[in-house]
Amino acid sequence: MSRIATTRAFFRDLWTLTRPYWSSEERWAARGLLAVIILLNLGQVYLNVLFNAWNNDFYNALQEKNEAEYSSQLLYFTVLATIFIAVAVYNLYLNQMLQIRWRRWLTDRYLKDWLAGQTYYRLQFAGQTTDNPDQRIADDLRLFVAYTLTLTLGFLSNTVNLVSFLGILWALSGPLAVPLFGHEVEIPGYMVWVAVIYALAGSVLTHLIGRPLARLNFDQQRYEADFRFSLIRLRENAEGVALHGGEAQEQRGFAERFGHVVANWWSIMRTQKRLTWFTSGYGQVAIIFPFVVGAPRYFAGQIQLGGLMQISSTFGQVQESLSWFISAYVSLTEWKATVDRLIGFHRAVAAVQAASRFDAGVARVRGERPELELKGLTLTLPLDRRPLVHADLTVAPGERVLVTGASGSGKSTLFRAIAGIWPFGAGTVRLPASGAAMFLPQKPYMPIGSLAAAVTYPDSADAVPAETVRAALDAVGMGAMADRLDEQDHWGQRLSGGEQQRIAFARVLLHRPAWLFMDEATSACDPETEARLYGLLRERLPGTTVVSIGHRTSLTAFHDRLLTVRRDAGGVGELVPAATAA
Repeated sequence: MSRIATTRAFFRDLWTLTRPYWSSEERWAARGLLAVIILLNLGQVYLNVLFNAWNNDFYNALQEKNEAEYSSQLLYFTVLATIFIAVAVYNLYLNQMLQIRWRRWLTDRYLKDWLAGQTYYRLQFAGQTTDNPDQRIADDLRLFVAYTLTLTLGFLSNTVNLVSFLGILWALSGPLAVPLFGHEVEIPGYMVWVAVIYALAGSVLTHLIGRPLARLNFDQQRYEADFRFSLIRLRENAEGVALHGGEAQEQRGFAERFGHVVANWWSIMRTQKRLTWFTSGYGQVAIIFPFVVGAPRYFAGQIQLGGLMQISSTFGQVQESLSWFISAYVSLTEWKATVDRLIGFHRAVAAVQAASRFDAGVARVRGERPELELKGLTLTLPLDRRPLVHADLTVAPGERVLVTGASGSGKSTLFRAIAGIWPFGAGTVRLPASGAAMFLPQKPYMPIGSLAAAVTYPDSADAVPAETVRAALDAVGMGAMADRLDEQDHWGQRLSGGEQQRIAFARVLLHRPAWLFMDEATSACDPETEARLYGLLRERLPGTTVVSIGHRTSLTAFHDRLLTVRRDAGGVGELVPAATAA
């Protein structure tokens, strides 16, 4: 792709990210706030023009030893400085207000898109463009909003500043006679041309030196997120690592991931060192440069000291505005990297949602009959679409069905397809005409918060009376924790696997589903507890249809019908009656 095409594509992506907020339900408040911020920025430019004129009057008063004029100019400066401070304070305050409003709106929208239709789950099958979605939402949206406003307003202010001071510099610099081939060529407003050439040369060199930073900053954010995620994974799986004695392996993994962080950081350091050599030198020369080019007119008596200082100030403003690209280059590269990451995430989410709407895959529909029916269901792997399991099955209301089979035969994938989170394959899952369904995975999800919220999940803790929650805990053998309902904790780490599975059964007692699907939901419980939990289902939910996945032979006593997933010669599983499988 050519550089022009790449630039156009970038701005199309930028518009894709930017447009929704400014045309949303908050558009008028956002546009009004932005208009005020722009006016304040223009006000700062106007104040800079006034300060520039003040330079001339103040230094002329000093040169002429005019004490009255000197005092008057100090008073005038005090007024200008007070106004400038007030404008600067509210410019910053309103800018930050717009940032947090925009970020709040974007975060809400991205979270809704990420959660809609189990997109967060399906993204794990979408490839590398979706790595670390938590970083995209938490960090990249913040950086995108901050950089977009800062750089856009900075560009606008510097453009207005440039236009304002170019005219002043043109009038102050006067003509310059340059000998050329025996003749004198007069260059009007020569300092304007000097400033333009100086700034353009600096911008081109800055881009050539700092161009690798865009990709390096993109990679740095990804490596940092990968390293941080690996640390979080250790914290969440601390017991498993400790039991395996896997500290050395974890250390090697951390060292490898952090090695990527360090290596890429060194590359950033080397590039920024070269860039800083140039930009620092460029900035230092810019301090003295206007005096060098303005001194001939001062020593010729054409301007006074105030005029020279005004020329210096004006040249500095023009040069600074023209050099905005140089000073903002690092921010621009980080901004581009942020836009690239967000647009990758945006496209991945859109692709997953489009696939869920238009890809035939597994059809999951609400039927007109009371049974659950799997018709010609073939589930495949997500990447190569290799067949994994076939199933044709009808489950009548009130039945209790146990599905068994070798590990890896596709039992849990069948469970996911019924739940509607495994779209890869073909065939139909026809749901019963009525009745709520509930799914219990082997490792229940435990939200961080109160124990009551963990038991009532996905409902809020306020939706169920505390006495009802205590009774459910007591029924599953966790009555000792009934007085800790308001205690806040990370229950996924605090409770054992068996306790978490009992919490899941307490949820079942509270929600009373008509259809209950369990994937080794008692695997961490002892046989007595398992028998107690299944007994509760028969006692308290006699009309609930139960479909269990499990390996223990003890589970057959709690089910009326046994099925197994049998692999054929090609390694594809097929759901058949257990007697046939034998």
